[in-house]
Amino acid sequence: MSLNSKQRQTTRDELHANLDLSGLSTEQLRDSLDFTDVQLQRALDADPATDPADVWLLRDFLEQVVRDRGLEPRPFTVLTEGSRGAANRWFGLRQAPPTPTDG
Repeated sequence: MSLNSKQRQTTRDELHANLDLSGLSTEQLRDSLDFTDVQLQRALDADPATDPADVWLLRDFLEQVVRDRGLEPRPFTVLTEGSRGAANRWFGLRQAPPTPTDG
C-alpha cells in the first residue's frame, strides 16, 4: 500500500478494533470475503505487499458488520470517506459482500 509506517500501524489498529467489535472469527471473515489466509492476514496488517483494494474491502465489510450488530465502529483516520474517491481511481475498489446472518 502507499501508506507510511505510522499510517499502516494506525490502519492496522483500527481494522483489528473493528474485527473485535464485529464478533467474527478470522475464519468467518476470510470466508465472507473469499480471501486466502495470507490475503486476510496481509489486509488486516495493512501490509505494504497487500492489494490496497483488499484493505478497503476489509474496512468496509467490518464497518458494516459492526453497524449491523447495532454498534458504532471505530472510526478510520487514514482510510476515510474523503480519501475513498482517490483510492477508487487508483485501486479500483470493490463493494463489500453482504454481511453474514445467523441461522
